[in-house]
Amino acid sequence: MTNSRDPLAAVSTPWDAPLVPEFPFDMRKVTILTTFYRTDRDAVAAVIPPPLVPASDIVAVHLYKMTDTDFFGPYEESAVQVDVMIPDSDVRGAYSPYLFLNSDGAIAAGREVYGQPKKYGQPKLTVDQDLIVGTIKRNGVRFLRVTTPYKQQRAEITEARAIFDFITNINYKVIPASTGGVDIREITARELSAVTVHECWRAPGTVEISPHAQAPVHRLPVVEMLDAFYWTCDFTLGPARVVHTY
Repeated sequence: MTNSRDPLAAVSTPWDAPLVPEFPFDMRKVTILTTFYRTDRDAVAAVIPPPLVPASDIVAVHLYKMTDTDFFGPYEESAVQVDVMIPDSDVRGAYSPYLFLNSDGAIAAGREVYGQPKKYGQPKLTVDQDLIVGTIKRNGVRFLRVTTPYKQQRAEITEARAIFDFITNINYKVIPASTGGVDIREITARELSAVTVHECWRAPGTVEISPHAQAPVHRLPVVEMLDAFYWTCDFTLGPARVVHTY
């Protein structure tokens, strides 16, 4: 990396060892457990900012094992997403009220570029004999556990997207001003691109949520457990677009 003293050449700080990469960048050999459940539609409305409105009562819980990622290397991530839209527009996708991961660079990139509400946590995706288990902890306290049988029914990722199409990720971006107050408040949208799915499996899923003051996923209670998808893929993350400015 060239060491430049030109402030306009820096993409992140420290400028001689940046924490956030230039976009786009690639994620390879990602293993994902995506588990769906139904919640209360009013609960969805309570965790999203206007003008977003609930598009359904479906929640998606993703646990990711990032095996080979440009810039960041391997790490683990999780996301809880709800189905949203902006009325009288073509904006619809997965809004992430809660995201937890164990990479400082990925936390910074998600917050600074997209406005994702990323916080440090301890997601874990493991296989225990014939059971796939995903757990998420923060402050050492587990607040979410999902399970599904190991590789029993082959599937296509289009089946998961038919339940809730999460390819478009929508976020509420807030950038505080140096002098106090806020410089930026906007809704952004970003698509996963160059997605290559290597395998995908489907089975019933279970979701268990415990109250946690710093990870309040319990605000989206489980009404009905749906199916889970266990899949591996490659994809590219590019820049976002602004779909609403406050």
